[in-house]
Amino acid sequence: MLQLKNRAVLISGCSTGIGRCLALGLHERGYRVFASVRKPEDMASLEEAGLESLVLDLDSSDSIQQAVAGVLKKTQGRLYALINNGAYGLPGAVQDLSRDALRQQFETNLFGTHELTCRVLPAMRAQNEGRIIQMSSILGFMCFPFRGAYQATKYALEGISDTLRLELRDTHVRVSLIEPGPIISRFRENAYAAFKANIDIDNSAYRHQYAGLIRRLEGQSGRMPFTLPPEAVLKKTIHALEARNPKIRYRVTFPTSLFEFLRRILPYSVLDRMLAKAGDR
Repeated sequence: MLQLKNRAVLISGCSTGIGRCLALGLHERGYRVFASVRKPEDMASLEEAGLESLVLDLDSSDSIQQAVAGVLKKTQGRLYALINNGAYGLPGAVQDLSRDALRQQFETNLFGTHELTCRVLPAMRAQNEGRIIQMSSILGFMCFPFRGAYQATKYALEGISDTLRLELRDTHVRVSLIEPGPIISRFRENAYAAFKANIDIDNSAYRHQYAGLIRRLEGQSGRMPFTLPPEAVLKKTIHALEARNPKIRYRVTFPTSLFEFLRRILPYSVLDRMLAKAGDR
């Protein structure tokens, strides 16, 4: 394993859930963590925990530029790792997604992530080392009904990350994808808010199916089986940061490993029936 004490790591989306867990866990391990948040009011609790926090809005090029410039100034132009964690989910049938809602999902989950990555790569190339860790999902390689917008962004993130890895083969900058399944977080709560703001339930052809989706988003159907705490993602992230030869993909939770295996062995027709049934839960 590499010696990484006090090396600088920038993480997006640290206000809650996986991002906050990564920030606190890596700080405790000895990294110099720059924990970014979208809302200024979310900085205080991170700073109280001893972290260096900053505002970084993935929807804003100016915010991305200012955040990266600030971090590089504080680290004398060096940044060991970028963890692209910031994202949100927009549930709803593909037919019910407006162009604006789908565009906004891509702005945050892909375009902002891409721009942030491109901003830090010159520094990593100059120091001839670095780690880019992309927080993908089981939904980056498997599709379930009513998750089309989020899945589209994660599929795209996987594709652009695989391409970036190939383009960086002649450098010492490594790119890894982490693919969590169900993790304890506020993802459902935030997704439900996006759903209510963007989907016209009453006039949808899927209004009856949405009843089950709403129960799940409200937590009435209970926690999904095999749900793990965010520390499970932290463990994989540490390996991606510290292994001399990090893995290309890290799968987190049993459902992620199971569906990756089933995707390879089952006919599409059988897999579709399974995915449709699982998506109705």
